[in-house]
Amino acid sequence: MTAHALAGALADDVRRRVFAAITLGATGTVQIADRASLPARQVVTALRRLTAAGLVVEAGGAFTVDEARLRELARTPQPTRPASSPEETVLRTFVRDGVLVGLPAQRSRRRIVLEHIAQRSFAPGTPYPESAVNEALRPWCADGGSDHVTLRRYLVDELLLTREQGVYRRS
Repeated sequence: MTAHALAGALADDVRRRVFAAITLGATGTVQIADRASLPARQVVTALRRLTAAGLVVEAGGAFTVDEARLRELARTPQPTRPASSPEETVLRTFVRDGVLVGLPAQRSRRRIVLEHIAQRSFAPGTPYPESAVNEALRPWCADGGSDHVTLRRYLVDELLLTREQGVYRRS
């Protein structure tokens, strides 16, 4: 069982109350139901699930918390997440669900975000009138992290878009 599975087993209010009653010393189904203030039917269902999850053990009709199993779970190391690149970290911070939540103040980080937006919004070498550029940038600004005019200006300033006579192109 993983910590995630443990949390899932205790996510239900009834199972948590039954587990707490057992932790506080109740051993039989009737005693657990009384201590948890629950109907016996709900207690039996919760006991079945807690036993299947390995949190509770039954011996001779008496239920107890499987303390050895809990200690084992506490000692099990968490799986390590793969290290993400600095670019992924910046994008995860400033872009959520395809929407810009803010522009980084640091130029190098802002450049990463702007490159991401340019690559996803404009095909290289294709001419775009200003109105098309604005329409392409507006969805990025839906969360209020910036406005499309500011994004357009930064994209030009960073040479990610070029502008000649009101026509923009991605470099």
